[in-house]
Amino acid sequence: MSNAPVDHGRRRFLTIATSVVGGVGAVGVAVPFIASWNPSEKAKQAGAAVTANISKLEPGQLIRVEWRGKPVWVVKRTPEMLETLTKVEPNLRDPGSEDPQQPDYAKNQHRSKKPELFVAVGICTHLGCSPTYKMNDFDAHVEGIASGFFCPCHGSTYDMAGRVFAGVPAPKNLMIPPYMLSENDTVLLIGADEGTV
Repeated sequence: MSNAPVDHGRRRFLTIATSVVGGVGAVGVAVPFIASWNPSEKAKQAGAAVTANISKLEPGQLIRVEWRGKPVWVVKRTPEMLETLTKVEPNLRDPGSEDPQQPDYAKNQHRSKKPELFVAVGICTHLGCSPTYKMNDFDAHVEGIASGFFCPCHGSTYDMAGRVFAGVPAPKNLMIPPYMLSENDTVLLIGADEGTV
């Protein structure tokens, strides 16, 4: 053992320097660790709103857009399609859309912001199959109705507002996602509405 006097100033300096280096090292480890808890860019994009150009959508035409890994249908309904919405109501399970499968602004007979534009998640509410759009070929499934959606997996049928017919396996109407239209109605933003932007 040395009998040299203890240099308290040097000891204090070494203690503080060691603490600072240790603190910087702890922060250096903690920052990437905590950052790894954030969702990846791919996960963020999966929930992001998507746009669809609907300026060239023809009457009766259906386009598909992917949102959150699900198919979203966009159909420009014809006047004939809109006329059948009242006609089919007695045959529907939930004609007034009481089950919350749509935003409040789509809780109407046509289940949309604009009567001629139908936007819905194209997944059957029975077991998650994807129904087929039957334009002018639906009366084989529902007599007297020209157009609608038919799920070939178990025979569920939906009208042109995505409302499910009674007596089929599907328990609910098709889901209507939140969406917005541009001022001139040429661009559709799926996954966002005025309350979320």
